[in-house]
Amino acid sequence: MSDKPRRKKIQTSSIITVISISLVLFLVGLLGIFLISAKKISDHLKENIGFHVYLKDNAKEDEIERLQNFLKASSYVKSSKYLTKDSAAALFKKDVGDDFVKFIGYNPLPSSVEVQLKADFANPDSIAWIKNQITEFSSVKEFDYQESLVNLVNKNVNRIVLVLLICIGILTLIALGLINNTIRLAIYSKRYLIKTMQLVGATGGFIRKPFLLNGLKHGILSGVIACTMLWAILFTATKKIPDLEPLTDMQMMLYLFGIVLALGVIISGISTFLSVRKYLRLSSEELYY
Repeated sequence: MSDKPRRKKIQTSSIITVISISLVLFLVGLLGIFLISAKKISDHLKENIGFHVYLKDNAKEDEIERLQNFLKASSYVKSSKYLTKDSAAALFKKDVGDDFVKFIGYNPLPSSVEVQLKADFANPDSIAWIKNQITEFSSVKEFDYQESLVNLVNKNVNRIVLVLLICIGILTLIALGLINNTIRLAIYSKRYLIKTMQLVGATGGFIRKPFLLNGLKHGILSGVIACTMLWAILFTATKKIPDLEPLTDMQMMLYLFGIVLALGVIISGISTFLSVRKYLRLSSEELYY
């Protein structure tokens, strides 16, 4: 076979290998994006649940201020907002449309503090602990939060994350198998070349070196292609649907791209090493089987 057809065959084999690895890495990365987005959405939901601290009518200003300062300094509070009796009545009137204060002759609504929690603390155990701290203040009349909603959100989020993690685990195993088989098939076509080099006295390290470098190059190129495809999907999705942008954690996405790239390099390198070692250990007769 002349050099030109041989080079063309090698280039075709390399292109097929790179495309195959890129597609597998792309699917793994896509599930990773879904997992990160699910975490971001769950955090957004949890941070919008929060709770209300209703204050006693006879609560003194310094006691209320002490409670507010405590909440602002607490590590679990994302934001807090103090509502006076008049502010609460005005909001109620706005929502209902009737001036109930004029109708009944007095304002029965208490002053309150509306608190939004950080996502890591929006779970039943943490809220129970927070409740014990808040209710110790003498100005606090009632601690109110939607327990059923908190339980429902946490339960469903945990289920979704678990399903995605299982899918990513399964797809990663499939990716390992597919990339390994793709590289083994590519090296299988060069088994006679490997054996010929070995027979003329080339050492194992000398024979492996060009194959490993080629495998690592394929892994890097495949990872870059997969990351480019993932970035293109993210960019297009956020442009078409602007509401998705706040739910996209770019720092985590960059970590994901790094993992996808590293996965391509590591799997390609290990698979190439094992495949070449296999044919170095085979006898000349075994190459035909």
